[in-house]
Amino acid sequence: MPNRSNPDRLIVVGALAGAHGVRGDVRVKSFTDDPHALFDLGPLLSEAGDILLEAQKLKPGSDHFIVTPKTARQKEEWDGLKGTRLYVRRSALPPPEDDEFYVEDLIGLKACDEHGEQVGAIKSVQNFGAGDLLEIETSGKTTTFFVPFTLKDVPEVHFQTGFVTIHDAEGWADQSDPRKSETD
Repeated sequence: MPNRSNPDRLIVVGALAGAHGVRGDVRVKSFTDDPHALFDLGPLLSEAGDILLEAQKLKPGSDHFIVTPKTARQKEEWDGLKGTRLYVRRSALPPPEDDEFYVEDLIGLKACDEHGEQVGAIKSVQNFGAGDLLEIETSGKTTTFFVPFTLKDVPEVHFQTGFVTIHDAEGWADQSDPRKSETD
């Protein structure tokens, strides 16, 4: 289970989108709430924690930024890194406002049903376009299930005690195909 209090934990904040032109600039997509704030977080790191990109200059593009890096790379290098995720250390993020949190901080919390029984733990937070989903890794099983991260389906989040409450956890965990009858 990830340690939420670990300030060195890496958090995904963006991705490389390939080279821009032939002078060594690179396109960067921001995953931060305020896209421009990505560049206020310090050096952008690789998954291994190495500095991958520090912006010297930047200008906004249509859905990305065009960045002139402090350390030059060839166009082919940037194109080869296309799709690479960019990280910062958790300690680089500003503290969340009262009654707010980073969704990344949910990872590792216990997932409990409405009676307080643990059904698993949050493995990841995904968003496939229709809102955030909690991926729950079930206790003693190799399967996972998804729960919409809504107030209706996850009515309680308790960071201090390390758990979330899932409404109808048994229903969400049911992997059976409702289109098939039991006699098939």
